[in-house]
Amino acid sequence: CNPKGRVICLFHASKSDGGYRLALPTELASRVRDRMTMFRFRADVGLDVDDASAADLGASGSISAWRRANLRAGVPEIRIAQSEEFTPHMLNLDLLDAVSFDKGCYTGQEIVARTQYRGATRRRMFRFESAEPLGVAGPVTAGERKVGDVVNAIGTDLLAIVPVDSRDADLSVDGIALRRIALPYEAAQLPA
Repeated sequence: CNPKGRVICLFHASKSDGGYRLALPTELASRVRDRMTMFRFRADVGLDVDDASAADLGASGSISAWRRANLRAGVPEIRIAQSEEFTPHMLNLDLLDAVSFDKGCYTGQEIVARTQYRGATRRRMFRFESAEPLGVAGPVTAGERKVGDVVNAIGTDLLAIVPVDSRDADLSVDGIALRRIALPYEAAQLPA
C-alpha cells in the first residue's frame, strides 16, 4: 500500500533457492522493486526483476487459465491503471484473508485499520457477467451516471468495484448490460 492506504500491487510469493520470488505484472515490476529497495535499509537483500513462469504463480496450467480462475474466485489482479486507486477493502482483500490487521506498522496501515474497525466500506468488488465480451472496459454505469470501475475483465467475466447498495442495480459497461454473479466468499461475509 501507499501512505494513503491504496494498493500499489498484488503479488504471488513463493520460496526459491536462497530467497523468495514475487510474481506480479511486468509493467509494475520496476516500480515495486524501487519501492521495496527503500525499505531494505542495511540488510543484505537483492531485488532483481526477471520473467515469471506459471510455476511462480502456483499455476498448474497456463497463465491465462490461472488468471480466469482467479477472476472467477474473486481474486483481483492489479495492473498499472489500477495501481494506487483502490483500498484493500474495496478489492475484498480483507475477505480473502490477504491483509493483516495485527501485523503492526506498514505503509498505509492506519487508514486500512481504521476502515476495518469502523466498518466503513461503502464500495466493494463484485463479480459480473456481461451480455457480450468487453474490449477495453470503460466505467460501470447505472443509466448515464458512473458508479464504479472495472478491475479485471476477461471475455464476458469481470470484477468491478461498485457501491455495495448498487450491486444489484441495472448496471452496464459501454452500454453492455451486466449481471451480478455471487463470489464464493460473498454470501457469508458481505452485508445483505
